Amino acid sequence: MLVVCDGLGAEWISPERTPTLAKLQAGHLSAARHQAVFPSVTRVSAASIATGCHPAQHGLEGNQMALLEDGRLVVHNVGAPSFRQTLRQVTGQTLRVPTLAERLAPIGGQVAYSNVSPGAAYFLDPDHFGTVLHRAGSFGPGGNALTGSAHLGVSHDLVGDIEMTRRFCDEVVPSEAAALSILWLANPDLTLHHEPLGSPEHLHALKIVDGLVGEVLHAVKAQEERFDTLLLAGSDHGHATVGRSIHVGNWLLQQGLESELQHGRIAVASQGTSALIYATEKARAALVELLPRLRQEAWAGPVLTGEALARTGLSGRELFAAVDTARRDEQNAYGVVGTRWLVEDGEGPPEIGCGHHGGLGPQETRPFLVLMHPSLGSGTIGHATSLVDIAPTILSFLGQPADRLDGRALTA
Repeated sequence: MLVVCDGLGAEWISPERTPTLAKLQAGHLSAARHQAVFPSVTRVSAASIATGCHPAQHGLEGNQMALLEDGRLVVHNVGAPSFRQTLRQVTGQTLRVPTLAERLAPIGGQVAYSNVSPGAAYFLDPDHFGTVLHRAGSFGPGGNALTGSAHLGVSHDLVGDIEMTRRFCDEVVPSEAAALSILWLANPDLTLHHEPLGSPEHLHALKIVDGLVGEVLHAVKAQEERFDTLLLAGSDHGHATVGRSIHVGNWLLQQGLESELQHGRIAVASQGTSALIYATEKARAALVELLPRLRQEAWAGPVLTGEALARTGLSGRELFAAVDTARRDEQNAYGVVGTRWLVEDGEGPPEIGCGHHGGLGPQETRPFLVLMHPSLGSGTIGHATSLVDIAPTILSFLGQPADRLDGRALTA
């Protein structure tokens, strides 16, 4: 069983704020140097956990990503419920590698309860090998719609997380049906996108999420005589404070690239505190000339191209560069240090002072992970680990092959 507390950075776990998680870390096997994938966003994280591969392998490049359609680069919101169909129509497939749901279908399959964006939920199992329950639509194997009481019609908030968790504990934990069960909470990520880090609202969300993990743990313990269960509790990324914002597309337009942007030869996909810049072959020379100027901008941190970009685990045929925004050592109203520039996505006004993520900043890229099983004991995994290590760990525990993966089993 895998429980994901979306957006819960490792630095927020403490006996005072999250007593359950702190106790789990102290009493079980914990990944001390756990890392997010890049971009550090939920939809990419879901695909990376589901496949055990980085974006260069599985093909889902961001919360937004550009697809080449009739010779034009078109930016899509990956979170839309219909994006899987769009991706399949344009490229002929969804993810390029098998998911856990596909690999485990012959031995009981996978069930996932998720309260995040539809895209993040559905990319846990984009081709309907298992069961996915989500407020935008619940589906069984083969894509059969689940309706009525079988559908997960919860609200997208803390109340919805609570109701979803209790249904998971009642319906999934005692069931023999699935080899792998996933519970993906929307919080504290959802709260932080609208509230400051360290605020009473943030701390309240941490308390609720911590209690929900405790409820799952209690339910699993009640079934320990029936099942041999490996329980993993973790997160996908953390958050940093948004201090300022920049519209990278407008900046490129001001540099004389209006025609390239209008005709779809260049496109910008926001990832929160980073941006992906796409370009067709003919437009790349103009971007190469701009790189020195781009790197001098106050809002630009590292600008990654070529091999430097590939080393992050991200690459694509039309993907030209990734811009990680700049960080400042400023404090917010609650004493939390570190602000980032937000790349505006055109979908709404930026919420300055609240949390965000997507880049390579230290607060965004340090999720947590705890592994609980009697054979593992307690302690810490000293070497660097990543979200891509979760799938091979699950496959190894279930006695299944873990071939063609970027990650490695943490219980080996």
